[in-house]
Amino acid sequence: MARKRIKIIHTWYAKNERIISTLSLVGGFVFNALTLTRVDEFMENFWVIVHLVVVGACIIMLNRQENFETLDSKNPERLHFWLVTVLQFTFGGLLSTFIVFYLRSAVIAVAWPFFLILAAAFVANESLKHHYSRVSFQIGFFFLSIYLFAIFVVPVIMHQISTQVFLMSGGLSVIALIGFIALLRKSTQIDIAKVRIELLSIVAGIFVIVNAFYFLNIIPPLPLALTDAGIYHSISRTTTGTYSVTLEPESIREKLLTYISVYPTFHATKDSLVYAYSSIFSPLSFNTTVTHQWQKYDPTIKKWATEISVDLSVSGGRAQGYRTYSINSDLTEGKWRVNVLTPGGQLVGRMAFEVVLDGTPTTLLTETKE
Repeated sequence: MARKRIKIIHTWYAKNERIISTLSLVGGFVFNALTLTRVDEFMENFWVIVHLVVVGACIIMLNRQENFETLDSKNPERLHFWLVTVLQFTFGGLLSTFIVFYLRSAVIAVAWPFFLILAAAFVANESLKHHYSRVSFQIGFFFLSIYLFAIFVVPVIMHQISTQVFLMSGGLSVIALIGFIALLRKSTQIDIAKVRIELLSIVAGIFVIVNAFYFLNIIPPLPLALTDAGIYHSISRTTTGTYSVTLEPESIREKLLTYISVYPTFHATKDSLVYAYSSIFSPLSFNTTVTHQWQKYDPTIKKWATEISVDLSVSGGRAQGYRTYSINSDLTEGKWRVNVLTPGGQLVGRMAFEVVLDGTPTTLLTETKE
């Protein structure tokens, strides 16, 4: 009787697999977005490691001789069907975790190619289930997951972010993959030589693309993340340790326009000061510097020109982010932006505004930054 019920469940799942898979992946992404907090938390990283271990175990089991001889990713009565299903769900969980973490540290206008790749991998994981029978496809996804994890966990462990640390992340990812392939060969007696060219092409392609994105400053600079930012008329530290800022009141329409990248107006005189405020999350014991790069748009050559750069210290550990600001006293009319950069030039965040020299506003709002 129990066997019959299990068979009914198997059949029902196989019939509704696509919609169940889609709902699970979307639900998993929403769950991760609501529950994942900090990249330096033990449980968040343990969650990723568990997923990686499950993926590795599934790949090994999929390629054991007794399972490989009964390939059938559409028959729920075969172990192969469930191994591929678990592998697909676990990869989906990993990719959604990475998307959530990297989004929190991204300037979409700059990092969109990186997220396009992640989105393509997410869709491929959902729609190309039959390709999981190919060991090169399995290992390619596994290497991408290891690499994306190493990019932010190695800086957390090393307490610094730099090109050297990024290269170390890549090197450790390759070493981990070589170790896994050795374990795979020993556990399954699989002949990797038969897929050597395809496997090398996939792994090398991932490695080259990730490195190209890094040196083009497209990959978000995890584990740093901009938690708050703004352009203000004044900033002062209060006796309670908070920051008091003043800003121009905005209508609902103006706020909506700001969200679609229209430059908010900053009314001032030539002698006015403008303050760029940034609150940056950095892991515990991760002390670094950031640069506020003030740039003005030159409409004649249609390029941004750097006017001033201010280096600022950032101390790690504060959940709400380390608060700091810079000041510009040389205002000219036109479009401005303040890039918040890592020591290696990666973009942590950006504040854009347009200066109009028609006098300071008569009414300013006061806000408190905790």
